[in-house]
Amino acid sequence: MGRISKRRILRSRSMQSMPEITLTPLIDTALTLLVIFMVTTPMMHNAIKVQLPSGKTQEGKGLVNDVVVYLDKNEHIYINGQPVASENLITTLQNSIKQSKQQSTVFVKADKVVPYGTVIGMVDQIKTVGGIQYVALATRKG
Repeated sequence: MGRISKRRILRSRSMQSMPEITLTPLIDTALTLLVIFMVTTPMMHNAIKVQLPSGKTQEGKGLVNDVVVYLDKNEHIYINGQPVASENLITTLQNSIKQSKQQSTVFVKADKVVPYGTVIGMVDQIKTVGGIQYVALATRKG
């Protein structure tokens, strides 16, 4: 009988020492991070504030080899979200298009308060760059 009681004691000690992992804090943390990322991701894509003029149609969504040139209300230029000085516009566009092996489409998203002459001047500069298939002026549908 001494042998059986020792086994029971050893077995009960090993069962008592099993740690228990609670998953509730881990799940709460994961869901909180998921909500934070869901809220902040759309904000990151709209970092450049440009109010596009209205039109009856809206340009297609950007493809892999498309370049987007933004011109905000203060006439600051951005290429694919990166700020660019106006004198470096052509050089930066050429570098962006060299990375793409195919003809690129350039979408110009200019704020509606920017003078028309400024937008057309920028479009003319963009047209001088080789490797561009189309230059499109973006509008918002409405």
